[in-house]
Amino acid sequence: MIDISQSEEIFSVSRLNREVRFILEGSFPMIWVEGEISNLAIPNSGHWYFGLKDENSQVRGAMFRMHNRRLNFIPKDGMQVMIKARVSLYEGRGEFQLIAEHMEEVGEGKLRKAFEALKKRLLDEGLFDAAHKKSFPAIPKSIGVITSPTGAAIRDILSVLKRRFPAVPVIIYPTLVQGDTAAPNIVKALRIANQRNECDVLILARGGGSLEDLWPFNEEIVARAIFHSIIPIMSGVGHEIDFTIADFVADVRAPTPSAAAELITPDRDELLQLLTNHHTHITRLIIQKIRHHQQQISWMDKHLQQQHPKRRLHEQQQRLDLFEAALIRLQNKVITQRKSQLDTLQAKIAGLTPIHKITTYLQQLKMAEQRLQNQVNRHLQDQQQHIANLAGKLDALSPLATLYRGYAIVSKDEVVLRDTTGVKPGDKINVQLTKGSLDCSVDTVVTS
Repeated sequence: MIDISQSEEIFSVSRLNREVRFILEGSFPMIWVEGEISNLAIPNSGHWYFGLKDENSQVRGAMFRMHNRRLNFIPKDGMQVMIKARVSLYEGRGEFQLIAEHMEEVGEGKLRKAFEALKKRLLDEGLFDAAHKKSFPAIPKSIGVITSPTGAAIRDILSVLKRRFPAVPVIIYPTLVQGDTAAPNIVKALRIANQRNECDVLILARGGGSLEDLWPFNEEIVARAIFHSIIPIMSGVGHEIDFTIADFVADVRAPTPSAAAELITPDRDELLQLLTNHHTHITRLIIQKIRHHQQQISWMDKHLQQQHPKRRLHEQQQRLDLFEAALIRLQNKVITQRKSQLDTLQAKIAGLTPIHKITTYLQQLKMAEQRLQNQVNRHLQDQQQHIANLAGKLDALSPLATLYRGYAIVSKDEVVLRDTTGVKPGDKINVQLTKGSLDCSVDTVVTS
């Protein structure tokens, strides 16, 4: 018989696995691991079980439903991924494993990290500061568009501009908007537009796509070219949910190319209505002035007739002629003065039109709304990340996780049993499972 000294402690397999799990989970923080998916299994529970391997090694992994349902893809065997996971041990089989809370395809994940790193660096440099944002004219004299000349974005922009404000000239600076050479092409188009100085606003646009498709608009050279542009730039890249570095550096960000065309131009119908209203008002003022002068002339003529004595008609004829000539001169002088006053009033009215102030205030309001939306989005992202971290911690401590792995909680008289102490044959015990529970009777008590 093997002699075991009293100082040596004997571990059960379950205890050993449990202690090792505690050591693993306590020694490693949440980590990113890259590898290839293998042996993927998706049971009815919705959880994912898989292997993650590289050229020399592999490790088991699991991703529970509460986390994998937030992904926009389902992995496949052979797919290269990056997972954010906790290091753990499956006690039932003594298997070392990773509990994944997030998963990305390798290409997408690397681009996302590069995006966040560049965004933080440019933010720290001040390229996104509102103080550097340039204002847009209320009515642009010429609009420049930097985009692909054959894409859907240019067709959408031209369609909106034709509908809203067809009088404004549009200059297209063609460029590639996708691929390895797209970023230098975009920088070149921005430089040409600034050198020629043919337009007073620029739209930088392309249609929607994946993060990789939109990557030229996340390049640092493009961001710095936008920042140094002397012409105000409105970005309209991708769809409403897409955000690029170019959006943060641009003076104004529009959710889509069409929206950029909407924001940068006034509405033709609104302008025509405003001009019609001004014309009607000025015409009414002129008619009122003419009628007033006509009434004055009529009154003066009537008064003259009343004061004209017939007995002195002949001798005063010559004097009347003089008065008539003086009246005509006075009338012409009064009309000239009133016309001059009318012209002055018209000039003042034109100068008091609220369109310029309203347009400026609307533009400021839109910029304020955009900044507020950006702040709300960033706050929501921070809160979502915080909730995800808390959920992960809660999941790690939840007894349900133990139940999901096939364990049960045994209690007697509502007291959890950890060993056979106090249990004898015939006792009633309760066995709590993942779903439901069992009321059992003890037949035999085996102590170890």
